[in-house]
Amino acid sequence: MKYSYYRITLLFILCLISKNAFTQTFSKYILVDQFGYLPESDKIAVIRDPLTGYDADESYTPGSEFVLVNALTSEQVYTNTIETWNSGAEDGSSGDRAWWFDFSSCTEQGVYFVLDISNNKRSCNFWISYGVYNEILKQAVRSFFYQRAGFDKAQPYANEGWTDGASHIGPLQDKNCRIFNDPNNPETERDLHGGWYDAGDYNKYTSWTANYVVEMMKAYLENPEAWADSYNIPESGNGIPDLLDEAKWGFDHLLRLQNENGSVLCIVDLSHASPPSSATGQSLYGPETTSATLNTAAAFALSAKVFREIDSNVYADTLQQRAIHAWNWAVANPAVLFLNNDPEYGSEGIGAGQQEESDYQRLMSKLEAACFLFDITGSTEYRDFFDANYEEAHLMQWNFAYPFETANQEALLYYTTIDGATSSVTNDILTVYKNAMNNGSENFPAHNSNKDPYMAHIKDYTWGSNSIKAGQGNMFYNMISFGVDATVESDARAAALKYIHYLHGVNPFNLVYLSTMYKFGGDNCVNEFYHSWFTNGSALWDRYGISEYGPARGYLTGGPNPGYDWDGCCPDNCGSPGNNAICSSESITPPKDQPDQKSYKDFNTSWPLNSWSVTENSCGYQVNYIRLLSKFVNPIYDCSGEENGTAFYDVCGNCSGGNTDVEPETDPVNCANINLNNVREDTPFFTIFPNPAEDWIEIKTNSSSFYTVKIFDINGQERIIQNGRGNVIINNRDLVPGYYMVFITFHDKSYSWYLVIE
Repeated sequence: MKYSYYRITLLFILCLISKNAFTQTFSKYILVDQFGYLPESDKIAVIRDPLTGYDADESYTPGSEFVLVNALTSEQVYTNTIETWNSGAEDGSSGDRAWWFDFSSCTEQGVYFVLDISNNKRSCNFWISYGVYNEILKQAVRSFFYQRAGFDKAQPYANEGWTDGASHIGPLQDKNCRIFNDPNNPETERDLHGGWYDAGDYNKYTSWTANYVVEMMKAYLENPEAWADSYNIPESGNGIPDLLDEAKWGFDHLLRLQNENGSVLCIVDLSHASPPSSATGQSLYGPETTSATLNTAAAFALSAKVFREIDSNVYADTLQQRAIHAWNWAVANPAVLFLNNDPEYGSEGIGAGQQEESDYQRLMSKLEAACFLFDITGSTEYRDFFDANYEEAHLMQWNFAYPFETANQEALLYYTTIDGATSSVTNDILTVYKNAMNNGSENFPAHNSNKDPYMAHIKDYTWGSNSIKAGQGNMFYNMISFGVDATVESDARAAALKYIHYLHGVNPFNLVYLSTMYKFGGDNCVNEFYHSWFTNGSALWDRYGISEYGPARGYLTGGPNPGYDWDGCCPDNCGSPGNNAICSSESITPPKDQPDQKSYKDFNTSWPLNSWSVTENSCGYQVNYIRLLSKFVNPIYDCSGEENGTAFYDVCGNCSGGNTDVEPETDPVNCANINLNNVREDTPFFTIFPNPAEDWIEIKTNSSSFYTVKIFDINGQERIIQNGRGNVIINNRDLVPGYYMVFITFHDKSYSWYLVIE
């Protein structure tokens, strides 16, 4: 049996944890990264006591001593007192006071939890492992697969429950798309299929699509070893990292948007329905614009560089030629504008967000395109434009770096890495960025002074604050990626990781801001968010745990937004009694009238409660998070932590082979605490028969109580879940031959068996 050396097998862990997981009471006030930590990273649990906000009537007084507990053995491996944050002051951004339990010195791989001894309260379980984020990154990237327009979401690539036919390819849709202001004219038809639904709405905005591609290319270039070819998308196994395959789905769409003269159409407006394939409305496109053309030129240029690096030279040549063509048109047409959803342009109803750029941002888009074109061509035309205009960037004008302009700042930093770049310009950029990060009050000074008790400071919480968090983390890591300041690289890495921990649960809600990641270690995840597919009230997809399936996994939601409010028509002027009733259908406190970090609610109620301003996803948010997380993923480590090692988990869940001096076990009969057949001595209530099995197994029990059966494959993926009472027959026909684990939860205790399918 072949094992993937970088994946973490959950099966053995589940068996052993079951003995110890119920002796303490879980506390939502003890916060950790619910997925876990890298062995050599900072590891700090945050303990919170709410003082202001919706939970002000709750309280938690921690004991003075906390311990780190090995969840497998119940051994207390580390003990320490807690540190009071800011002398016990209330944090204005969260309305909480806080303490820290630092267990950074604990580096041994395994599964742990943090325990408040005197209160007998514990955190959720989490990993310390070199591969702790590998599967999380995979699921985050896979969200783009579910966002693909015009692509069949079929098994085995789509998980059960989230399958759907190809959307928006019916009559007068994306393959026969017509211009917005002449929708009945077949002369305007264009094949504009492909691309991604931008967010919770299905529209496709060219500049934003181009920006997603650019960020994917940066993520690849910054850490090529992070990207596997096994993300279970249709292109997996083709020898190209799946991140690049996914990006190609985006820029193939951009290629269709480009006109023969080099210009690029700016928007495709799509109809909406749940599921997406049921949308039948006409697709309409907007005209070419300078901003769409410049952003596409940048995306083509950087993608050409990457595809040439992986020896896809023919495709790279095409992208490079298209990038130059787009640049030439934009230079000749510097201010061709189009505002969608605007009466002045006759574009009411076209798109949702406004895709047109300001004069400043259009200049920055041109600067980015010039930078990437100079890199792949060496032409002084692009370098001269860059040198003449880089000082117009706010970074240079204000000597200030902030996460609302990460792309602009990184275009400047990227220029400093290009052979032939003007040395004085390079030195100027690096000096300004270094000073802005080291001396700017919201960057290293905020991190070094522990300004935020949750250790992920941003100055302003707005619509999409989770994306801003990821952007701030990327800003810190830029100090390493671009060689800005070697003296702060350790601090930069530590700071960047803390923004990941925030998004993974170290926040006032103890919430993983990724959707439904329970199978991968999340204990309290986003259960619903604003999305036209996973729409409010859907019996299939609205909310995890209530709807049959809930939303798909791995989506990053917008995050706390203190600017949230219900529609101005509320409470009693929304057009009908039914609409007015929605205004009072649920509490909106939170997110309304809360401290910044508590301005969030896990909800999906659209108009007039307008949940989209808090919970809507965006491909832009997603790619910022993906890029940050990927910096800390390296699948070439084996289970023992050795780079390029060959150790793997054997059938008993032991890290073996390689340089471990552990002989791999191949027969599960020899595994400790595992019974291959019949009744376990510690579970007299249950019998599994037959084992080995083929098409079915029967769970026999002498109890009349309810229980849950889960079956996992050897890679830790949940394959079957079924609730039972009395004897239950489970259909195994979809399981391929091999080893599995049956996991039964009964009366708050859990038991496991190995199962062989023949």
